Amino acid sequence: MGILIALIPAIAWGSIGLISGHMGGSARQQTLGMTMGALVFGLILWIVKQPSLTTAVWVTGIISGLFWSVGQGQQFTSMKAIGISRTTPMSTGMQLVANALAGVLLFNEWHGNMYWIGSISVIVLITGAVLTSLTDRSDPNRRASESWGVGIRALIISTIGFAGYTIVVHYGNVNAQAVVMPQAVGMLIGALIWSFKDKPWKDQATYRNIVTGLVWGVGNLFMFMAMAQIGQAIAYSLSQMGIVISTFGSIYLLGEHKTKREMVYVVIGSILVIIGGIALSLMKA
Repeated sequence: MGILIALIPAIAWGSIGLISGHMGGSARQQTLGMTMGALVFGLILWIVKQPSLTTAVWVTGIISGLFWSVGQGQQFTSMKAIGISRTTPMSTGMQLVANALAGVLLFNEWHGNMYWIGSISVIVLITGAVLTSLTDRSDPNRRASESWGVGIRALIISTIGFAGYTIVVHYGNVNAQAVVMPQAVGMLIGALIWSFKDKPWKDQATYRNIVTGLVWGVGNLFMFMAMAQIGQAIAYSLSQMGIVISTFGSIYLLGEHKTKREMVYVVIGSILVIIGGIALSLMKA
């Protein structure tokens, strides 16, 4: 059951870049709107389930949410610089490394042969992610080197933020349903601090992206439910299989250009991501 639960975030999070791209807006507008939607989802969940909101839950949730706002804001920045179809796979690979290392080194989730199988599975996943982001030098639509610099810097900061967001919750060992609302509060605080100068709340694109936040909230809830059942390293790795959705969706739905050679890279890379994800799930089973 934990494996199936972990695939729900893959679908939800794999759609985030597509939904936000369709809703429009700057990186700050998208981040703030998304946090608003996440807060709405958190409030609804709290009203329906009424989980106990202890001090530990509040502290863990807010700190995790602050980390997330850094991660998501910088990911949107990278998407603007180098495109969704290139940002998502690279971001996925970097997050997989960070979370796999956290699961192994901080939480001792792997034992015996699991180290070999898990390491090979993560390497396959990362290889697939890298392949999907490769650029054909003959592509006339290739972004300028300055844009790549902005995108890579944003991705590094984004990875730190996303890693902190999951590690804090796992370390805090709090109820998955209880932490969602405090976490959304931390996310909103972080987004407001980052975007305050530009006053994104004055633009309609911000409020359109509330939908993005609602979809993210669904994935977030099931992500932490999966972590409690099958561990952080495996749950997070499976959840990132959504790059297949975001990569192909950005190409066919949002019209991001790919040469024939780049499409070969994308197809092979996506297959490797799926194989790596299945291998991790079989390892746990």
